[in-house]
Amino acid sequence: MATGPADAPRTALGRAVFSHLGSKDVVKVVYGSIVGLALVVALEAHPGTPTQTFAAVVATAIAIALAEAFSEFIGIETRERRHVAGREIPGLAADAGAVAIGAGFPAVFFLLAALKVLDLDTAFTIAKWSGLGLIFAYAWAASRLAGSSVVTATLHATVVGAIGVVLIALKALLH
Repeated sequence: MATGPADAPRTALGRAVFSHLGSKDVVKVVYGSIVGLALVVALEAHPGTPTQTFAAVVATAIAIALAEAFSEFIGIETRERRHVAGREIPGLAADAGAVAIGAGFPAVFFLLAALKVLDLDTAFTIAKWSGLGLIFAYAWAASRLAGSSVVTATLHATVVGAIGVVLIALKALLH
């Protein structure tokens, strides 16, 4: 797996993915994905209409993103014993945006259900599997970037994916 600028992918998409995997956005997107997936699992037990489900996912993504920004803001002030500088706000907003993307991604499938492109059961199925697939893919990429072989990375991603399933189940039960 590529490890440095000389090994970076040559295509624009490859460079963008490589750059993303080296950013702190990964942490935020994975966290948001776990929250979004837990919400989907919880909503599936008592689904509303596709539009209501879409709105619930989007509203949750916004709430989680705002909570992320607010907690980071307070964390800076308490940890560093100073006020947050105006120049730091865009970074806090970017972090919150990454959480919102991870948590809000399943909304796409419920929007498609609201538009009658998918039925609601299919939207739930795709939302769950794509969320779990995203977590698996990030875990696999992390292991490869850390120097693991394909087999070891796959095992690592499977274990991390199983932990993700447990976290999702716990969040869904407590939601």
